[in-house]
Amino acid sequence: MSSPSIAVIGGAGYIGSHACKELHKQGFTPIVIDDFSTGHADFVKWGPSIHCSLHDYDTLCQVFKTHKPSAVMHFAAKIDVSESTQNPHKYYYNNVSGTLTLLKAMIDSHIHTLIFSSTAAVYGNPLESRLSETHPCHPLNPYGKSKYAVEQIIQDFEKAYGLKSVIFRYFNAAGADPDTEIGEDHSPETHLIPNIFFAAAGKKELSIYGNDYPTPDGSCIRDYIHVTDLAKAHVSACHYLFDKGDSTILNLGHSTGFSVLEILQKAEQITQKKIPFAIKKRREGDASQLIADNQMVKKILHWSPDHSDIDQILSTSWKWFQHRFV
Repeated sequence: MSSPSIAVIGGAGYIGSHACKELHKQGFTPIVIDDFSTGHADFVKWGPSIHCSLHDYDTLCQVFKTHKPSAVMHFAAKIDVSESTQNPHKYYYNNVSGTLTLLKAMIDSHIHTLIFSSTAAVYGNPLESRLSETHPCHPLNPYGKSKYAVEQIIQDFEKAYGLKSVIFRYFNAAGADPDTEIGEDHSPETHLIPNIFFAAAGKKELSIYGNDYPTPDGSCIRDYIHVTDLAKAHVSACHYLFDKGDSTILNLGHSTGFSVLEILQKAEQITQKKIPFAIKKRREGDASQLIADNQMVKKILHWSPDHSDIDQILSTSWKWFQHRFV
């Protein structure tokens, strides 16, 4: 008997590929659907892949007909906050219009189970020290707005078509596969931790955007969660929905915050290098602090962030960096 298949949209990317590895480990066959605009062919290791755009309704329907996935995990998105403020059309077209096409293809193919990657950027500036799922949503940038729009679309699709979903609001995905099979590799790279390591290796200048935020050291505070923990949560969400769990929205974070300058200091300890940096002006759309209240995901999915100690995140990232880029 063949193992059940899960369609992984964006499965050649950073988080999607880690989800594929975890799916394979737990007895599923991941079917990677990716346009490879930012994904990597060498990250596809645990199942077949199909080169397909989110906007290609006919191909999506054909893939669903051929592989008959039990659920869809949707990771594909444009994610650069700064770029989204400069080119909002790109973000609404890809993240909203593309997802609408995907959802129509799912419903028309009788697939009613979805795990969707949203973001803590939907919350905007925090009104409390830790953000719970009931916190008001006032996204500050087109990236966050595009994700929040999709959340609302998914909820409307449940009312109209019976779509069941787990929507995950990610905090800062970080780290790499401990076996160094896959990891973070964006072009251009916009995430803090890999850029710190590029600076440590003398490959680029590290820019820190803003040192005048209302935080203890003036730099932004973020909640970092290991990508392996994210992947495990997604597979747990599959089991939850297959067991007739109700649709839900869940934070995915460690519930601990570190400032940019604190991460830099810890990275210097990991690399045993003094890492140069330059302070730049704030980026439009950046909140001063984003830390998760993760009690709900722990309760509903019986999940915990087992790999998300900041030293483990940084050490796996550094190991991957040396494997991939040095």
